[in-house]
Amino acid sequence: MLTTETRYAIDPATAKTLDTEQLRDHFHVGGLFAPGEIRLVYSHYDRLILGSAVPAGGSLTLDRVEASGTPSILDRREMGVLNIGEAGTVSVAGQDHEIGTGEVLYIGMGAGPVTFSGAGRFYVLSAPAHAAHPTRLIRLADARRVELGARETANERVIIQFLHPEVCQTCQLLMGYTQFAEGSVWNTMPAHLHDRRMEAYLYFQLPEAARVFHLMGEPSQTRHIVMANEEAVISPPWSIHAGAGTSSYTFCWAMAGDNVDFTDMDMVDMGDLR
Repeated sequence: MLTTETRYAIDPATAKTLDTEQLRDHFHVGGLFAPGEIRLVYSHYDRLILGSAVPAGGSLTLDRVEASGTPSILDRREMGVLNIGEAGTVSVAGQDHEIGTGEVLYIGMGAGPVTFSGAGRFYVLSAPAHAAHPTRLIRLADARRVELGARETANERVIIQFLHPEVCQTCQLLMGYTQFAEGSVWNTMPAHLHDRRMEAYLYFQLPEAARVFHLMGEPSQTRHIVMANEEAVISPPWSIHAGAGTSSYTFCWAMAGDNVDFTDMDMVDMGDLR
């Protein structure tokens, strides 16, 4: 079963007028990871598609998605797949890729239908592409690790980069995840903007009763969205994207836009946040 929801882009002036429910309607993505289903959200921010595939021991094939406007989703797109569940299989162009927990598969433009099977819980991201790059499975040992933060500021963490110029060539999709040390809860603070790219976060490995308070909005007009485990949030280019949890957690970040320069950020001074 495949379902696709469309989310339209809105400007920051409109976002300032939204109440909690309306903010969630535009930016919060819940109800992912349904057994036996593929669920996708097509965002008009840089045309990013995010979603999930949970074969639950069976098999699910992702091929035609009406919102993409092509016979098959990868005809003019690339894709990144993160497995947040047990080991599973993703089949592309006649080749099976056994993906372990925390590993990422990059799938290039023109690869054809994608079939998910086994016990995996697959987080799917796709962006428009202009060239065909080879499909590649990226193991944890192959990813780039960047350690940041400190226990004193409650943000001791490691950024694990999979779809990154130093790891895997892509057209525009950047992707990885950040894990926190025990007792650390703050992500992406001090905050930043990148007007040339949008971003999406998936919060996972969060205890059932815990929550993350995701901060968004213009620096002078901040808002928050309360996030539970395995929920995603869409971050427009004009918005900060930061947060703090009631426990440690992991979040997958993905970006699409003008470039693949991970450090292309416009930092926001703490004194400018309101």
